[in-house]
Amino acid sequence: MATRLGLGLPQMRQYDIGRDIPDVARAAEATGYESLWVFERVLFPEPARQGLYGVPGLPWPDRYRSVADPLVSLTLAAAVTSRARLGTSVLVAPLHVPFQLARSLASLDAASGGRVVAGLGTGWSHDEYAAAAVAPFERRGAVLDELIDVCRAVWGPDPVAYEGEWTTVAPSVVGPKPAGPLPILLPAGGPRAARRLVDRADGWMPAAAGVEALTRQWAELRALAEERGRTAPLQSVLRANTLYSRETYTGEDRRPFQGSTDQIVEDLAAHAAVGLEEILLDLQGDCRDAQELKDVAAEVYEKARAAGV
Repeated sequence: MATRLGLGLPQMRQYDIGRDIPDVARAAEATGYESLWVFERVLFPEPARQGLYGVPGLPWPDRYRSVADPLVSLTLAAAVTSRARLGTSVLVAPLHVPFQLARSLASLDAASGGRVVAGLGTGWSHDEYAAAAVAPFERRGAVLDELIDVCRAVWGPDPVAYEGEWTTVAPSVVGPKPAGPLPILLPAGGPRAARRLVDRADGWMPAAAGVEALTRQWAELRALAEERGRTAPLQSVLRANTLYSRETYTGEDRRPFQGSTDQIVEDLAAHAAVGLEEILLDLQGDCRDAQELKDVAAEVYEKARAAGV
């Protein structure tokens, strides 16, 4: 079975979000992309208290200076599409009040006919936590656990009732409900996170870091699922953050999904062979405008399908 392909929507500073998100969403669905995705960055600290991904000295990319709100972006896309799934890769869970986020995702799913996929993570930016988090950075795992619990409760049958550390819901009618099962996917970057994924989530959403690492991680996760007695299949969506260039990249230090459309498709085929269900390509960062993003996305999709992906 062919790997499903998804496309990241244009949220970054070079785009006109009101015009370009609907435009790219329509074009991507018409091209054949089966899902549309957003990510979350809430601010660009100057100076940053820590490097990108928490790596000391690693600068934040300039493209993060203005990133449109993920749920607003998905709502714009939902209004002009009818088939493509609408996913978050990822929402930084502790930056959201659990009950409010659960209701927003349910409303978007109801409005879109059951197309939402909730990718959730804990984030890494201390500056974002200082500005927006519901709890300190050190409690991020506990917040994610409570958010998952609150979502399951809010999306389930009425009356909804919940008592947690940050959330109390008296027995209540809470609607609208999702149109169908609303899957929760997690990145699972460590042993504790992997256990949370296997025990509590619907699937895995890793970032592409090379075929060898992906193969090992996927095997380890499936082995853990068997060890812990999981019977439900693990859904899977690989996030590929591309470094697109108009010419072939010839450096010996080429990273996965870096280079021309042919090089991106080559990496796409290699990663698809690992056996995950879906690959999300985020091509927006190195495109100058929405027209180039649409053109590059269509070229990658056509070449990928021609290559058997």
